[in-house]
Amino acid sequence: MPERVQLFGHPIRRGVTVCERTAPDGPEWKVLSVKGNTASLRRVAEDGKIVTGEFDMRGLVAVRRFGDPIFPGLRSVARLDGGGDRPYHSVINAENFHALETLLFTHEGQVDAIFIDPPYNTGARDWKYNNDYVNSDDRYRHSKWLAMMERRLRVARRLLRPSASVLIVSIDENEVHRLALLLEGLFPSSKIQMVTAMINPAGATIIDQFSRVEEHLFFVHIGAARPSRTTTDTTPGTSKFKDEDGNAKPFRWSAFQRSGGNSRRQDTKEKFFPVYIHEEKGTIVGCGDSVPLGVDRQSAEKPPKGCVAQWPLKKDGSEACWQLSPPTFRKYLEEGRIRIGTRKKNTGRWGLYFLGKGDMKAIENGELVVDGRDDHGALIVRNSDDAERTILGKTLWTNGAYSAREHGSRLLPNFLPGRQFPFPKSLYMVEDALRYYIGGNPDAIVLDFFAGSGTTGHAVFRLNHEDSGRRTSISITNNEVSEEEAEALREAGHWPSDPEWKSRGIFEYVTRPRITAAVTGKTPDGKPVEGSYRFRDEFPFSDGFEENVEFFELTYEDKDAVKLNAAFSAVAPILWLKAGAVGPRVDKIDGPWSMPEGGRYGVLFEPDNWPEFVEAVQEEEEATHAFVVTDSDAVFQRVAAELPSAVEPMRLYEAYLTSFAINTRGIS
Repeated sequence: MPERVQLFGHPIRRGVTVCERTAPDGPEWKVLSVKGNTASLRRVAEDGKIVTGEFDMRGLVAVRRFGDPIFPGLRSVARLDGGGDRPYHSVINAENFHALETLLFTHEGQVDAIFIDPPYNTGARDWKYNNDYVNSDDRYRHSKWLAMMERRLRVARRLLRPSASVLIVSIDENEVHRLALLLEGLFPSSKIQMVTAMINPAGATIIDQFSRVEEHLFFVHIGAARPSRTTTDTTPGTSKFKDEDGNAKPFRWSAFQRSGGNSRRQDTKEKFFPVYIHEEKGTIVGCGDSVPLGVDRQSAEKPPKGCVAQWPLKKDGSEACWQLSPPTFRKYLEEGRIRIGTRKKNTGRWGLYFLGKGDMKAIENGELVVDGRDDHGALIVRNSDDAERTILGKTLWTNGAYSAREHGSRLLPNFLPGRQFPFPKSLYMVEDALRYYIGGNPDAIVLDFFAGSGTTGHAVFRLNHEDSGRRTSISITNNEVSEEEAEALREAGHWPSDPEWKSRGIFEYVTRPRITAAVTGKTPDGKPVEGSYRFRDEFPFSDGFEENVEFFELTYEDKDAVKLNAAFSAVAPILWLKAGAVGPRVDKIDGPWSMPEGGRYGVLFEPDNWPEFVEAVQEEEEATHAFVVTDSDAVFQRVAAELPSAVEPMRLYEAYLTSFAINTRGIS
């Protein structure tokens, strides 16, 4: 069955579909007529019979199924101005599917990274489908979860930047295999990799099963996106660059003889050849040509006078292979990238080492320093005193920074004393996961449409603080309350549209205050946040961040009631987001056109005044967008032709609802 959403505050009038407030997952009714506070309703029962009835309108709420047209708007509920001219992060209280569809207008193909932590479908009544909790004994439990995820991921796919972006999904064992199949179906041309992270070292007790310590992260690589090298050590104790405490190990050259997989002679074509070493001087003279498979190595040319030939041989005497071909070896030798070690007395063989591409990249980046050449002509290489060595992440993450208990559940109360949220992610795990993809992109756009406690947005603040970046985050969460709180609120006579109910929802009680506390450095009570950030870029929580944030609520506008002048306040934030969420916003119609000084966009309300509007846009060097309100395609084309080439023209219909209708488009 398709999902549906309750539209609290939406007018109840003839033709509107409603349900009873006391039965949010109950049958849907069509309003036949309204007289005073009484509505006459009609519905078709399961047996096909027509059922009618009279209901108190105060006990009804409008609903829309996924597929019914919806006309969205955004209403600002709060704003933090702490970042000067930086772009604004957005935190949106909404049903995430509708918020995602709204973002198709503002951010289609522009999002660099999506990190989501969806409901895990444990069967412990941890998520709802059609306003009803999904229990472990629900026979359609898994198909409901997959349907819910597929709808949202199809939209998310259109938001991701096709040239290079990443989708990161956190999940546990309950749906990990189904999610893997879903992702493979939705992203058939993308490389998908799964990382296992130890998020609970103590282990979660599960009756009659092993104690669970891990969760999984799926990384879906869109276009050219790949994880970059970072200084993050996801698996301490296994790196050749750092010890378990994170201290740098002395630089070591790589062994020239290949080991492990593909290390036999027959595994390569051109990497079995003799290296010539002068016996008295202990220097490398050169090398011979590769010997084809099947040809006895004894048939190779004799080494130069005074030299011996060292072949790639395993300890058991079987033939192995080198890391390079003869031409590349000779090139490396000339460049000082081949080094000879000591000669072992028991075997008579010398140790041979080389500098790979990663080492040369580290030299180029300043992570390694070259102090000339040694007596044999090899480069003298050491760790830099000023730059830390970068490494590739592994598919197993055991770093203590990723403990959800220590750096999620126990971190959150520092910012929200006395408040709880179930299973928040480790701030540092989300931060590190994003760093692999946007660490080198200071202007990246990050989306989380299961934002929960707001960890993803908080992690983006951390990344910006580290390198003075201008990355922006969009966090979407609903304002649901827990099952226990909902029951208590109902007993007290409250409903989801009441202020008492809203104040206990996720958005109002956790997400918004957590983001606010992170930016301001103060708890909801106005006290400095206690504690400090750890592991890297350490500083007190109370310092906060120099960031701008705006909090929005997605509204559902009434098609019949909205006129242009009344509707623009709802669409104004959407246009501002489209233009980058930076600079002043056009919040109201104040004249035939508006182009704020220092703004990034302008709006032409009356096309007859287009010459003045175009001139105003031309005067703003930072302008990127121009919105033209007209039903005439010819008029729009005429205005668009006069705008600067760097400004993107966009047409808005006079009845803006036509421009922003969602829930009706086909998501492919």
